[in-house]
Amino acid sequence: MFVFALSFAALLCVTAAWPALSGRVNHFPSEGESEEVRSAAIKRLLEVFGMEDPPAVHGHKQPPQYMLDLYNTVADVDGVTKDPYLLEGNTVRSFFDKLRSEQVEFKFNLSTVARSEKVLTAELHLFKLRPQGTLTFNRHHFCQVSVYQLLDIGKTNSTQMKKLLSSRLIPIHSAGWEVFTVTQAVRSWVADEGSNLGLHVVVRTLEGSQTDLKLIHFASGRHHHQSKQPMLVLFTDDGRRSAALESTNPLEAIPTSFLPQTQVLVKSSRTARSSHYSEEEGRSKPCQRLPLYVDFEEIGWSGWIVSPRGYNAYHCKGSCSFPLGQNMRPTNHATVQSIINALKLIRGIETACCVPDKLFSINLLYFDDDENVVLKQYSDMVAGSCGCH
Repeated sequence: MFVFALSFAALLCVTAAWPALSGRVNHFPSEGESEEVRSAAIKRLLEVFGMEDPPAVHGHKQPPQYMLDLYNTVADVDGVTKDPYLLEGNTVRSFFDKLRSEQVEFKFNLSTVARSEKVLTAELHLFKLRPQGTLTFNRHHFCQVSVYQLLDIGKTNSTQMKKLLSSRLIPIHSAGWEVFTVTQAVRSWVADEGSNLGLHVVVRTLEGSQTDLKLIHFASGRHHHQSKQPMLVLFTDDGRRSAALESTNPLEAIPTSFLPQTQVLVKSSRTARSSHYSEEEGRSKPCQRLPLYVDFEEIGWSGWIVSPRGYNAYHCKGSCSFPLGQNMRPTNHATVQSIINALKLIRGIETACCVPDKLFSINLLYFDDDENVVLKQYSDMVAGSCGCH
C-alpha cells in the first residue's frame, strides 16, 4: 500500500509540471521525455481514478442538489473523507429520467454501471408538487403511492405486467422530495440490460380510487425545472473499498487536518507547490510530512470534475537516521535496521525509509460521459502522517 502511495506521489510530481490541457488530455508537451513515458504516466493516473479516458466535457451543467449535499456530508473542503463509514459503498451515481413522459412512467439509462459493481441500494427520487386545485377529500389527508417495475409481457402472463417494489402513504397537501427503494429492479437491470423497461408510479386514495387524484402528481423532466426532475440514485461498491476498510481502524478515521505532525509546513496550495528543497536539506531534516498539492485544472480535468478543485496529497521526506525517536513513528523492523546500519554490521544495509504510515481517502464529484453526476471515493490518496519504515 505504501509503495503504491509513493509511486502515485511521484506520478503527480510529473503531471503537476504539465500545463493545463483540454478535454481528453491526448497530448503533453515534453522536454526530453518520450511519448511512450508520457502516455504510460497519464494512463496510470487515470487507472488510479478507475477510468480509461477522462469523461467528455459537455459544458457547465448544474449538478443535482442532492449530490452536492451528499458530497458535503462525506467530504471536507479539500475532498478528504470525514469518516469512511458515512457512505454506503464507494460510488454514488445519479440518473435523470430518459422518457420525459406525460405519464407516471420513468426510465433510466444504466449503461455506465459495470456488471462488476455491486448494487447496494437504489432509490427513486420524485418531487411531489403541491395540488393546484381544490381536492374533494375531507376524510383523509394521505394518499398511497406505489412504485412498480415494468416487466416484459412476452416472458410473463398478462396478470404480471408489473411488479410491486415499494408502497407507502404520503400527505396529500405536501410538496417536496419523496424517496422510494427500487433496489430489486435495478439489480435485475444491471444483470440484464434488456430487461430495463422502466418504472410505473400509481397514486391512490385510501379507498383505492385513482380517479380522484388527478391533481396529485410529481414533477416531470418535460415541464419542470431541472432541480425537480425525477432521479434514480444508486449506491454501489466496485470492490476497492472493501479491502481498504478491512485494514482501517474506525477509531483512526480522523481527517488529516486533525493529525499532529512533526514540522508540517502549513502553506497555501500554490505556495506549497512552488516550494523546493535541495537533496541535502531533504537528507538533513528528519522524516516529516510535506505538501503535495494536486491541481485538477493544471492537468486538464477541471471541465468534468465538480469538486474539489484539487487536493493536498502530501508526501513524506527526510532522514531516518539512528537513533530513531518515537516522534518518527518507526516500526520495530526500521529500528533494528537503523541499528544494523549504524553499527555497520552488514554491508549494504541502508537506513530506513520515510514513507506514509497512515493514508486517507478522497471524494470526487464529477460528470461522466452521459452527463450523470457521480460521487466516488478513492482509497489511499492522502498521506495522513509519515514514519520510518
